[in-house]
Amino acid sequence: MLFSSLSFIFRFLHAFLIVYAIAPAKLKNAVLLIGSLIFYSLGEPVYVFLMLASILTNYVFATAIGKGEKKAVRTVILVIACIFNVALLLFFKYGSFLGGVLADITGADIPDLELALPLGISFYTFQILSYVIDVYRGKVPCETNVIDLGAYVSMFPQLIAGPIVVYDSIRERLKDHVGRITIEGLEQGIELFTVGLGSKVLLANRFGQLWDTMSQIGYGNVSTGAAWTGAIAYTFQIYFDFNGYSLMAVGLGRMLGFSLPQNFNHPYMAKSVTDFWKRWHMTLTSFFREYVYIPLGGNRKGKIRTTINMLIVWCITGFWHGAGWNFIVWGLYYFVFLTVERFLFSEKEGLFASAVLSVKKAMIGGFVYRFLRGIVHLITRAYALLVVITGWAIFAVTDLSQAGAFIGRMFAPIIAENTEGIEIAGVTNIMYIWLFAGLVFSTPLPVIIYKKLERTPLTAVVLFAIFWAAVWQLADGVYNPFLYFRF
Repeated sequence: MLFSSLSFIFRFLHAFLIVYAIAPAKLKNAVLLIGSLIFYSLGEPVYVFLMLASILTNYVFATAIGKGEKKAVRTVILVIACIFNVALLLFFKYGSFLGGVLADITGADIPDLELALPLGISFYTFQILSYVIDVYRGKVPCETNVIDLGAYVSMFPQLIAGPIVVYDSIRERLKDHVGRITIEGLEQGIELFTVGLGSKVLLANRFGQLWDTMSQIGYGNVSTGAAWTGAIAYTFQIYFDFNGYSLMAVGLGRMLGFSLPQNFNHPYMAKSVTDFWKRWHMTLTSFFREYVYIPLGGNRKGKIRTTINMLIVWCITGFWHGAGWNFIVWGLYYFVFLTVERFLFSEKEGLFASAVLSVKKAMIGGFVYRFLRGIVHLITRAYALLVVITGWAIFAVTDLSQAGAFIGRMFAPIIAENTEGIEIAGVTNIMYIWLFAGLVFSTPLPVIIYKKLERTPLTAVVLFAIFWAAVWQLADGVYNPFLYFRF
């Protein structure tokens, strides 16, 4: 079930909030667990049992780790827990892909398992892994109440698409059963949910239609202008799609009395690729840094070891997003840029900034210095955005040969003489207006304006209009996919 569906908005959410609000304080986590399992079963009835098995098994693992006295025994249990969780993820998400690779290498006839991907398995597996690891580290005590642990893992606002929530960040709120639902929380939650719904339905879906139209034409059959139009459309689609869904998740969390973490911070305003990954899907970046990069040694053991650690992290990051070679290439693509930025340029100022801005302000004057600084930041942001848009082309086109053809079309004036191609059908002036709207709404400007007008009648009118415009689009049967379901 999608958050951006009429059945969720007008049926499930209303019914759940009523039951959750009137439930006795000590039963709220049980209601949250049962409601979340019902929510999940509406889309994946069979895989509810997989999730329950994961919760119960990891409850046992964490309890054994928490009560273990010898570090060696606790370490062995942790390793077994990690293998169990990763094996589940590999089997259900990557079984067919890995089987195909093995068949290509060995020539053996390995049947395709043809397993449906359990929704949200990547997200809830990472969450439960973070909990078990934190128990081992002594960062959190092992949870003695399996209902509370189940509510944490299966909490429907962030169950199928994040943000990734570590147990320590909501443990106290899970234990505080009294006064979770408040008027202020409901108001803030409804505001965030409405903005996220508008982002998903009114913006992402329109860009998605344009990208799908180009996909049907053929990635190698479009002109350079059409290729860039399509790539920019996908760049906006995936941002407004995922950011919109994350905002809805955070809003739902606020309604239920939980503060879920922010997942995006205007990533297309980044001044470097490094900065982009500090702003995009921040909870995933934080997870890999905390539970993979730092345990591997981080940047504490010299440049060579740091580079190897980064390579491992970005291979995993790419593979986490999907069972396909394009995702691995996409991860390696970012590894190259991040490595170059880390060792050759100033991370603080961005690409080339360390060289240009090394001239002391006193030597060139304040005005000239500010002018140069502005030019440098403009260049670095353009560079970062170019890298990101090209990266999304690799990410979106799962066939590597087609991805190469598409990127070739994007840069045809530079690398090829033949720039002929088919334009995208249906790209009108209206669509270019929507692309301009995407540019504006991906900047901090709308947020700045909203905060200045917050708590005024105008904001209420705008939110009302956004909500019912989105509902009208959904009732009209608008194109309404969700990209991160397949990740």
